[in-house]
Amino acid sequence: MTKFRNLFYPFCMSCLIIAVNIAIVSAQEASTEPGSVIVKKCMDFKVTGDGHSDNWKNTEWINLLTQNPDNTDYRTKVKVLYSGTGIYFLFDCGDKKLTSTMKADNLNLWEEDVVEIFLWTDEDYPVYFEYELSPLNYELPIIVPNFDGTFLGWLPWKYQGDRRTQHATNAVGGKKKSGSSVSGWIAEFFIPYKLLAPLNQVPPVSGTRWRANMYRIDHDSGSVPFAWQKVSGTFHEYKKFGTFIFE
Repeated sequence: MTKFRNLFYPFCMSCLIIAVNIAIVSAQEASTEPGSVIVKKCMDFKVTGDGHSDNWKNTEWINLLTQNPDNTDYRTKVKVLYSGTGIYFLFDCGDKKLTSTMKADNLNLWEEDVVEIFLWTDEDYPVYFEYELSPLNYELPIIVPNFDGTFLGWLPWKYQGDRRTQHATNAVGGKKKSGSSVSGWIAEFFIPYKLLAPLNQVPPVSGTRWRANMYRIDHDSGSVPFAWQKVSGTFHEYKKFGTFIFE
């Protein structure tokens, strides 16, 4: 038995090392897929609206691109993390003026300055989650069924307790009020998996893949969209979404 154990242990260790190396290579290959990003895992933390949590230091910025070359100085970048209970987003938006007059949730926030994310967790069904947040910290969380371009959002039912999002915003270089001159604004939010029920592949585990896109609209001079994965005409072109690959 001792002889068998002495032979078996090195064999197991060799298999483990090979498996780890394969996982590392697979993750590296996945991270280079066009239109994809590795979403790193973290412990839960408090959303403060300034991105000061040390957890954000463990992942890289993702740049959103504008279709208007005149807005190149309006940087827009995003970080994404996930935990055992939900998914976190941090937006950093360069700006000169806050265009945000709406003072209630669930309004047409996209008509003013806003950031947005879309999460399509299962490609077998044309149903996804959309979340919008304004500089004044008003939100719009909806589930969207989209059938060949015919779509409409549905607000969550029993939106309370651990089904509610956590969200906060901050103005940079100015006051957080409509019309204020600023150098930018920050949006930070957490979406609990319980809010995404009954979408499939929720919660994600290591290796889970969600289709997704991230956007911003600025209204300093007309409506200027920014996007992670380019769409044309509408943000709801879900077949053009990128891919989140969970670490």
